[in-house]
Amino acid sequence: MTVAADSGDAFQLARRARTALRRVPVWTWRLLMRSVSSRERVRFNTDPITEVAYVHDLDYVGDGLRAHRLDVLTPLAHQSGEDVVVGGGGLPVYVYFHGGGWTSGDKSALTKYCANQALGGMVVVNVNYRHAPRFHMGHVLEDANAALAWVAANIGEYGGDPARLVLGGDSAGGQISALLTAISLRPELAAHYSLLPAVPAGHVKGLVQHCSAVDFSVFFESGFVLSLNFVRMLLPATAPLTSARLRSAAGYLSPIEWLDGNHPPVFVTTSERDFFYRSNLNFIARLQDHGVPVDALIYPWASANTEHTWQQDYRYPESQEVYRRLHAFVGNVAGPPAAAD
Repeated sequence: MTVAADSGDAFQLARRARTALRRVPVWTWRLLMRSVSSRERVRFNTDPITEVAYVHDLDYVGDGLRAHRLDVLTPLAHQSGEDVVVGGGGLPVYVYFHGGGWTSGDKSALTKYCANQALGGMVVVNVNYRHAPRFHMGHVLEDANAALAWVAANIGEYGGDPARLVLGGDSAGGQISALLTAISLRPELAAHYSLLPAVPAGHVKGLVQHCSAVDFSVFFESGFVLSLNFVRMLLPATAPLTSARLRSAAGYLSPIEWLDGNHPPVFVTTSERDFFYRSNLNFIARLQDHGVPVDALIYPWASANTEHTWQQDYRYPESQEVYRRLHAFVGNVAGPPAAAD
């Protein structure tokens, strides 16, 4: 584990500065994300990687919605001077969910991030899903589960092994992937969302978390940057909730509440500049309490490139280190392909 200590006075000043931004409303966040999304798609995807085969916009539900599309990225092997897709069903599969505060975002901004992971010897599935506030967490998890069902049925055609899955995501996407992992392990959580897990729990070999919203208790802290309406919008429309009932309902949104010793290994990346820094530290500590193998890469405030979800920007040396560690993590947890009968 690589964990940096707090950076003293600089860190405390930063925390006070972030307090001035507390309780950002949902509508402000959505406007901000809308204003930066097109620029991010261009900036994050410059100089496309050519050593990867791209298949875009596969409809994993069959209803034609943009929200129900995914991309598959596969590393190429060079054989007799020609590019051919690595096949045989032997590669681990990394299924990724983008962030965006549950209200925004699109898989297209993560294309190069996903291509960089495919270079590490895995098939990568880059997934879209429906957004809040029009849809709540039950709808989002229904989409994520449907994407896994598509992977289980089809990923062998792209050289992937459906029995060696690693789930991952950043920010809200990290929460989705973590909650989906918990659903595969905890029948009571699956029942709460009326879901039948699309893959056996044993097929999920690991979980990757980038600046993820994995502990919803931070939303109830007075100095947290996002308002409690981010929690309310993820719940089904009901009568107004008291503070106590809202906190209880948030437990079904919070992956940290569903950890146990059966959880697969986890790779966590965050920094002191991350809004969800404390959430991630709490998650790491809870994983350790349950004896779950966890690899953490945590940058101090002095690392200026490590603002929330910096991992998407391949140009940063800190991102390159994340990718190296992620490749090693997937290789370690996925293990070798099963022997042919």
